[in-house]
Amino acid sequence: MWEQVQQTADFITNKTNFSPEYGVILGSGLGNFTDDIDVEYILPYSEIPNFPVSTVEGHKGALVFGTIHGKKVVAMQGRFHFYEGYDMKQVTFPVRVMKHLGVKKLIVSNASGGVNPTYKVGSIVIIKDHINFMPEHPLRGKNDERFGPRFVNMSEPYSRKMMAKTKEIASDLNIEVRDGVYLGIQGPTFETLSEYRMVKLLGADCVGMSTVPEVIVASHMGLETFGISVITDMGNEESIDTITHAEVLEAARKAEPHVRSLIKELIIQY
Repeated sequence: MWEQVQQTADFITNKTNFSPEYGVILGSGLGNFTDDIDVEYILPYSEIPNFPVSTVEGHKGALVFGTIHGKKVVAMQGRFHFYEGYDMKQVTFPVRVMKHLGVKKLIVSNASGGVNPTYKVGSIVIIKDHINFMPEHPLRGKNDERFGPRFVNMSEPYSRKMMAKTKEIASDLNIEVRDGVYLGIQGPTFETLSEYRMVKLLGADCVGMSTVPEVIVASHMGLETFGISVITDMGNEESIDTITHAEVLEAARKAEPHVRSLIKELIIQY
C-alpha cells in the first residue's frame, strides 16, 4: 500500500501544488461545509488514482482544497463505507493520503443514532471515545512501520485539547453540544430496537456506520483527531418505526449550520 499512497499523494500534489494542515471528512448531510472554504482546487474522486468512489446519497465525491482564514484545508465531500463493499484498507486509504499530503490534524463528522436519553434529534455530540464493532480491522495484516507501529496506543483517539477548544467555542457561539461515546457497526441496515438496547448496555451514547476505521488509521499515523456527530434519529420505540435515510439527511441538514460554525472556528482558533 505504501507505493499506492505515494503515487496518489504525488498525483494530487502535482495537480494542486497544495500542502494542507487540516483534513476534514464530511459525513451524511454535512457536505456544504466546503462553502466556508476559499476554494483553490476541486478534484473529483473519479480522477484520483487508487481512490474509491462514494456511492451513498449525500456524499458528493470530491477532494476540496482551499483555506479558512489562512489555514490550509483539504475536505472530503463524501467518505467510503465498509458496507459499500470496500475493504477497510480502501475505506481508510484517503486518511493515509492526507497524512502524506501534509495533514497534521483530522476532523471527522458523521450522522448517528442516539441511545443516550438526554439526546434528541438534532443534538450535536463531540465524540470523546469509540467502541469498534466493525467486523474487519483496518490494521489487520502485515504492518508497514513506515505508516506507524504494529500495536497502536488508543488511549486518546480523539484529542482532548481539540475537544476542550470546541466546547469553549460552542459556549462562545451559544451552541448546545454534548459529548459521548460512538459505537461503530458495519451497516447498512439501521439498528433493531434490541441492537439499540445492546449499544446502550455496552456503554455507548450513539451508533453509526463510519468514522471508527478512519480514526484508528489516523491514530496509527499520529494524526491529532477530532470527531463530531449529529444525532439524526433516536433508538427508541417512538422513532424507530419510521426512520429512513431521507430523514437522516434532513436532520443532519438542519443541524449543519451549527456544525459548520464549530468546525470552522476550531480550524481558525486551534
